[in-house]
Amino acid sequence: MTAFIAENLAPIMFASLIGVLLLGYPVAFALAFVGFIFGLVGIELGMLPINLFQAIPDRFFGQMSNETLLAIPFFTFMGLILQRSGMAEALLDTIGQLFGPIRGGIAYAVIFVGAILAATTGVVAASVISMGLISLPIMLRYGYDRRIASGAIAASGTLAQILPPSLVLIILADQLGRSVGDMYRGAMVPALMLVAAYTLFIMVVSIIWPQKVPALPLEARTLRGWKLVLRVITSLVPPLVLIFLVLGTIFFGIATPTEGGAMGAVGALILAAVNRKLDYELIRESLYSTVRLSAFVMFILLGARVFSLTFYGVNGHLWVEHLLTSVPGGVIGFLIIANLLVFFLAFFLDYFELAFIIIPLLAPVADALGIDLIWFGVMLAINMQTSFMHPPFGFSLFFLRSVAPTRPYRDRLTNETIQPVTSGQIYMGAIPFLFIQLAMVAIVIAFPGVVTHYKSGAVTVDPSTIQLNVPMPGAGGASPFGAPAAPTFGQPSAAPSFGGPTIPAAPSFGAP
Repeated sequence: MTAFIAENLAPIMFASLIGVLLLGYPVAFALAFVGFIFGLVGIELGMLPINLFQAIPDRFFGQMSNETLLAIPFFTFMGLILQRSGMAEALLDTIGQLFGPIRGGIAYAVIFVGAILAATTGVVAASVISMGLISLPIMLRYGYDRRIASGAIAASGTLAQILPPSLVLIILADQLGRSVGDMYRGAMVPALMLVAAYTLFIMVVSIIWPQKVPALPLEARTLRGWKLVLRVITSLVPPLVLIFLVLGTIFFGIATPTEGGAMGAVGALILAAVNRKLDYELIRESLYSTVRLSAFVMFILLGARVFSLTFYGVNGHLWVEHLLTSVPGGVIGFLIIANLLVFFLAFFLDYFELAFIIIPLLAPVADALGIDLIWFGVMLAINMQTSFMHPPFGFSLFFLRSVAPTRPYRDRLTNETIQPVTSGQIYMGAIPFLFIQLAMVAIVIAFPGVVTHYKSGAVTVDPSTIQLNVPMPGAGGASPFGAPAAPTFGQPSAAPSFGGPTIPAAPSFGAP
């Protein structure tokens, strides 16, 4: 029995983690618990050094000194300030009035506002709850199909996961060892395509079933002409300017994501002050929520450090790599298995848990297969969006359920009785958008250029054009005692000459 455990400690450890998570224990503590228990087992079996856990403080301090992760509290604070200062209400009202005269206008407004909130808040819960509270009563008031209304709100809220400055993209970049800026640039086109796909779905529904997404009646269009133009300027332009300043400086390399997040937080405070919404209570609540979310992320990350220390110690990464590289089909087979794994684990784990547990196991295999890790990360980020839309465990559906009416109520404007929204209607409304998300995963796999365009501005160097001039003993003016003479600086084409023969550099330092 001992020999069997020693030979299969890595798969037993991974299965034990899944079992502990399914029991409902917090992810951070489940990761640390499994890491410590199996670390002790490995030490007892002689597979791990007795001083294994002495490396934990260094790993903890290494993570806490990671400046990239500072972007998380900055972007979270920016989003909370904007969301709690009434920006979402103003945006939904303005864009709803703008698109009101056409069928599906409010649904279009929900999708577009969801995209804007995603680019400013980066928090799914804030987007879904805000739009559920504001737009759902309006959609119910004017006869929208409950499934379409629920699906549009839940799906547009999940855009905060894939549209920069998404928090999960920051974490994925950190876990993959890649630039956050490159991850943002790679994710931008698929995110906009997803917005377009949601919009196209509403358009198709409005053509085939116009009664499901009616236009606003004339009496509900309170803004017309110059009043509407003025509202658009005052409500829509400031957040768009903030988005451009934050993301533009990151994309063009002017600021790091951390610096961009700090600038965004200051910009959000300025917008709140201009709108006369900035007060002590707003700052206090936003700071409190920011600290909670940041601590949540950090504790999961520290727990993952403990787990990975033991898992790598028992060669778990080699077990995973061998398991996945032996899948038939090569790269395509690996991509299919990786996406299926993420899709099904998303029924039980949220995107933070998937990023900290699954990505570190898949990334080395993808790198060994020569897969671009930015492309791989964006593809999995789109897949992980489904964790919010899976009936019956999708978090976005839970957020909407928490604010959707559960019993009949009397509308304050029309004085009519509005029937509640059932959980079944929320689940059914999520399914079409879930398939759209999966179709986007397939598009990214089939057309990798929608992500890898991020390389277009990169500076490339042809290794065959590099020349290194090194001193050779006894040549080029070497001293009689074998020591190389002082370097002479001539007029070389690529590098200064140091008195020796010119040797072209090879792309690698292995065998030719």
